[in-house]
Amino acid sequence: MQKLTGFLSKPKGYTVFASLISLGGFLNGYDTGSVGAVTSMSSFTNTIGDLSPVMRGFTVSLIMMTGAMPSIFGGKLAERVGHLYVIMAGALLFAIGTAMEGGAESLAMFLVGRALAGLGEGLWLSNVSVYICEIAPSASRGMLVSYPQFMCTTGICAGYFTCFGSVRIASSLSWRTPYIIQAVLGALLASFCMYMPSSPRWLLHKGRREEALHSLERLDIEKEEAEKDILAPVSPVTQPKTGIKGYLEIFEKEYRGRTLLGLFMLGVLQLSGIDGVLYYAPTLFEAAGLPGATSTFLASGVSAILMVAISIPATLYADKWGRRTSALVGGILLSASMFIIGSLYLTDSVHAYGSGRWVVVVLIFVFALTYCATWAIVGKIYAAEIQDKKTRNAANSLAQGTNFFTNALVAFLTPIFLAHSSYGAYFLFGGFSFIAVVVMAIWMPETRGRSLEEIQEGFERLTMKEVSEVGGSERKRGMRLRRLLKGPTLVASDRRANLEGLVSGSQLGGMGPMRVELSSV
Repeated sequence: MQKLTGFLSKPKGYTVFASLISLGGFLNGYDTGSVGAVTSMSSFTNTIGDLSPVMRGFTVSLIMMTGAMPSIFGGKLAERVGHLYVIMAGALLFAIGTAMEGGAESLAMFLVGRALAGLGEGLWLSNVSVYICEIAPSASRGMLVSYPQFMCTTGICAGYFTCFGSVRIASSLSWRTPYIIQAVLGALLASFCMYMPSSPRWLLHKGRREEALHSLERLDIEKEEAEKDILAPVSPVTQPKTGIKGYLEIFEKEYRGRTLLGLFMLGVLQLSGIDGVLYYAPTLFEAAGLPGATSTFLASGVSAILMVAISIPATLYADKWGRRTSALVGGILLSASMFIIGSLYLTDSVHAYGSGRWVVVVLIFVFALTYCATWAIVGKIYAAEIQDKKTRNAANSLAQGTNFFTNALVAFLTPIFLAHSSYGAYFLFGGFSFIAVVVMAIWMPETRGRSLEEIQEGFERLTMKEVSEVGGSERKRGMRLRRLLKGPTLVASDRRANLEGLVSGSQLGGMGPMRVELSSV
């Protein structure tokens, strides 16, 4: 309650800017919450045409297909020109694409607009989390980096209820309205980027010291926070690798483990089946036995409201709950929900009457709520914060690209699976979630409460420890069960001693002279 009161009374600059840039998350969620409902509206099929399960899956997933490639390269582009310029360009592309969707008179025009919107979304989604991660102090980084996901959940809710209201409009405006709203908000996101300060870490990396100090001032970063979370001891400057070598660098021995863990985290988020649930919620509720379009849209909207409600404490207390515990508990509940639903359909226990359909409806709610409270929050935070400062942009962009690809795969295959089997998709998604729990239990160390620099140092020590244990003695075998239960542990030295003398005086609060150098961020 104290954190919430402080947030409402006097937000810091970094809180304000993290909130503004999180509009990108809202737009991502708004499309997720609206496109499934839009493609099932009779007014849409009257204008665009009736879509087969394959074409519907392609139409829904196209935005992720085209978003995957710019998402992969968006991080490298941000290293050159800055995160805000890349996000702004993506927002403008998204606005143009959604405007084309809203004005489409044919399926071809609708698909072209959706493809353009995906290109824009890919650019900004790969940079929003990294931008917030780099401007936020460690004490509140988890909460701030979870803002885009909270806004995404809010956007899903807004998308559902926009369609719930617009479906009553007799004209084609019923399905065009959601895209008109998205186009306006996309332009608004682009305008926000012109106002916000660049990441001070990125500015220092570029040698733009005065601009970095001004950015720290606008972000309301205090001296103690800057010493712990942003300033680092002077080290020899190394030129970052460019082109394909820059991407191969993230798979070098020093960074490989973190890169693969980030790829796995953001990839497995979608393989849990969450987007199959969110995109096709009306279809799932109808299959469970809820009658009529209004009932299924309303059920989807209610689930979205509950998702927003549970996202509030999950966001506010993201820095109180451990990343690892949240991921493991969430994964167990997700896989259990999918397995139970699949079993009910397999045993033909779901009908338009009886209790079976209500069990399915409740478990869909449980699945969506659990995901929003755990994996949705942890995944984006963890994938960004564990990366080395040299490879953070490239590694997180590749992880986001993996997220786009698996998202598109799930969105494309879900209607096809449901058309051929009522239970197969649930067992498949439940199996992926269970595998994820096992992998995270073994290889996911806790990072809560640590600065980015401490996390980097801890992973370096962990890598050295693993190398030294190759070919270890029999006693190492006794440690395996403990690792499975507790996971690897990050150990970082006290950096405050290393920072002594780096800042002269107590002038950071007033943005006076400082001796600051960073080799890379």
